[in-house]
Amino acid sequence: MNAALAGLAELNPASVQAPANIVARARTIGAEIAARHAADVDRDGRFPNEAFDALREQKLLGVMIPADLGGGGAPLFDVAAACHALARGCAATGMIYAMHQIQIACLVNHGSNGWHRDLMQRIAAGQLLLGSATTEAETGGDIRNSVCAVRADGDRFTLAKNASVISYGDQSDVILVTARRNPDAPSSDQVLAVVTKQDYRLEKTSLWDAMGMRGTCSDGYRLEAAGVIDQILPLSYADLSAQTMLPVTHILWSSTWLGIAADAVSRARAYVRSEAKRKPGTTPASAVRLAEATAKLQQMKAVILAAIRQYELACGSPERLTSLSFATAMGTLKVTTSELVREVVEAAIRTCGLAGYRNDTPYSLGRHLRDAHSAALMIGNDRIMSHISTQLLVQRDGSGAFE
Repeated sequence: MNAALAGLAELNPASVQAPANIVARARTIGAEIAARHAADVDRDGRFPNEAFDALREQKLLGVMIPADLGGGGAPLFDVAAACHALARGCAATGMIYAMHQIQIACLVNHGSNGWHRDLMQRIAAGQLLLGSATTEAETGGDIRNSVCAVRADGDRFTLAKNASVISYGDQSDVILVTARRNPDAPSSDQVLAVVTKQDYRLEKTSLWDAMGMRGTCSDGYRLEAAGVIDQILPLSYADLSAQTMLPVTHILWSSTWLGIAADAVSRARAYVRSEAKRKPGTTPASAVRLAEATAKLQQMKAVILAAIRQYELACGSPERLTSLSFATAMGTLKVTTSELVREVVEAAIRTCGLAGYRNDTPYSLGRHLRDAHSAALMIGNDRIMSHISTQLLVQRDGSGAFE
């Protein structure tokens, strides 16, 4: 077990021994399959089919679904560790897995009716892949406002969304879609509708040709969907987002970025060891940069572990999950880890020098750096910090160390 993942295990040792060792299976897929195809996934901007075929075979797509519905009943800790393990091999694989599990968490925590429970059984049995459509071209990426609206007609509904991004939309079996509650609702009064492949039609409007995270295939689409009212999750999207989507997103994204950083440090360590073997009896000058990268990696790990623990303590208490202090903590987690992943990779590149800068060495880190730069842009850090600054104006001062 690598140092970063060992640190995750220390938070909750029992969870690492969860059903059939989820983390070990994810680590094997990450190292033996995702890593093998990572370069051509990145080069061609294609979906990591090989890794997801293996994830389905190992029944890892439904691990968060309750056991009584055919899933693994895995805690968030194990899923975070799996995201980390997959991203060490291929960042796009880790990120797609994280985005899928975020949608699963929303369904598990808030899908209480028979339709949702039946869908969860189908997801576990068929290892279906879940995507999301939360952004619209008209709102500039603001996921807390929608232009599209649910149009109800008896017990059925329709909606049409101009989605600026639906990651891996072509490969998704189910998509969770944000929309206004009805055509007369304000843009912030949103619901989350769960639509399956037979319920929707996608028309591609833009292609994903990006610097990094190329394998996420985050194309734009016009989505048209129809279904029964029961497919809409009952809780308002504002509360669902505060209680589940945003904290789980920030934790799983951060765990994915930790995987990128951990692999960068591993390559830098291998380079320093090769230098030490080449000049026995001396400590390579690059070891100082390696120490810097390692320290930042440990900092990333510590804030993620703290966030998982904070989420675990808040679970079951809507009051805690929707508090300003909790929202601030989760937003701060995202901003901190998204900056640290880039710093870790840059320190690893400086450790390796030209060997890390080149694309044709075992120490190459160009892909890691390009993938790392996506972190600050996914729900832009400036947007998050602006929201936090507004919250701080109304948040009372904590009177104790644990507030």
